[in-house]
Amino acid sequence: MSDQNPFDLNLHTARLLMREPFFAALSRKIDKTATTSIPTAGVRVNPDRAQFELYYNPEFFGSLKDEHKLGVLMHEFYHIIFEHVTGRLPEGGLSQLDNVCMDASINGLPEMKGKLPCEADPGPILSGSTEPMKGVMPGEGIFKDAPAGMTYEWYKEWLKKNAPEPQEGQPGDGEGSPYGDSFDDHGGFGEGDATTQEIAKERLKKALKEASEEATKARDWGSVSEGVRKEIQERIQTRVDWRKVLRYFVKTSQRSDRRSTPRRLNKRFPRVHPGKRVRRHAKIAISIDQSGSVSDKMLASFYSELDKLAEIAEFTVVPFDTIVAKDKVYTWKKGERKTWERVLSGGTCFNAPTKFVNGGNYDGHIILTDLCAPKPIRSTCQRMWMTTAEHAKRPYFQTNEQIVVID
Repeated sequence: MSDQNPFDLNLHTARLLMREPFFAALSRKIDKTATTSIPTAGVRVNPDRAQFELYYNPEFFGSLKDEHKLGVLMHEFYHIIFEHVTGRLPEGGLSQLDNVCMDASINGLPEMKGKLPCEADPGPILSGSTEPMKGVMPGEGIFKDAPAGMTYEWYKEWLKKNAPEPQEGQPGDGEGSPYGDSFDDHGGFGEGDATTQEIAKERLKKALKEASEEATKARDWGSVSEGVRKEIQERIQTRVDWRKVLRYFVKTSQRSDRRSTPRRLNKRFPRVHPGKRVRRHAKIAISIDQSGSVSDKMLASFYSELDKLAEIAEFTVVPFDTIVAKDKVYTWKKGERKTWERVLSGGTCFNAPTKFVNGGNYDGHIILTDLCAPKPIRSTCQRMWMTTAEHAKRPYFQTNEQIVVID
């Protein structure tokens, strides 16, 4: 691959995933960035945008066979699906033991057979190496006697008992490790603070749900094995922590003022991308249904949860029934405590708060309601609905917008 025409993964992804509908749908939710700061490829949560990102060396990717390109894509996506990038990180950070065991849990899946460089079909010789690239495989190398299809944690315990002990001064990492090496880069696993990680996890649940629905509708999951398909379905059916969803909504509604600054070094891609200075702010409206069908108990519970939300954000409270009580609209400042009050008790019309918010240059709109009214007009900003489990089962209208159940 010449320097004038480096390999652009974005131009090849659709072709490579043509027979993998599930992965194709998931791929659309994952950014892809070329970089020469790593020798192969890796995934991470972008700490600035809380978005999953696949970063790759164009020379490496361009040198692979098509079946290996597909295998590397699937391998990286599985790191995201199995939460190796977020929720399943060991305390104290990743060691080389963790790296190879994560790889083994993926590469032994039935759908990965023949898709990655291995002892029988090695990949290219990478710069700085004398050996052709090979993936970590159950049944080969240090995993020669290990079965396929086990979890990362299982392989970790197995390898501790069956691999040679590290020599003094070598804790199991880097060159000379008795655990071998991972062909991809895991350095971005765990990047970002706790809030960034939580946002990424919620985005992953949504992306998996949409990709699985698309594959199910097409009656074609591609090569995804039955066991993995079942695990994905169980994961997206897990009850959502709505408090985290609320925080996720607020954070993802934030606008950013971004500007490049040469005085700040880009930590992940030094001298590849300029540093960024980012200021974030969000203007959130929370409309509270105060119609007669909303009981005092339900209204009190709405305010109780907004009291918790005020610990992390400032927002505008918009009381409504068939109209918006404009003289009762107020800003609930971050850190303030409020008691609930009823200011209306008529019917319900969701057009009223939607028009009010549409005209106010808001970034996000949350409606707390019993859903007992016709579908409203379109919102010009991100909109989400919150209600009780009872009312969520029998909504008055159908919507593709998110409806979150509160306790």
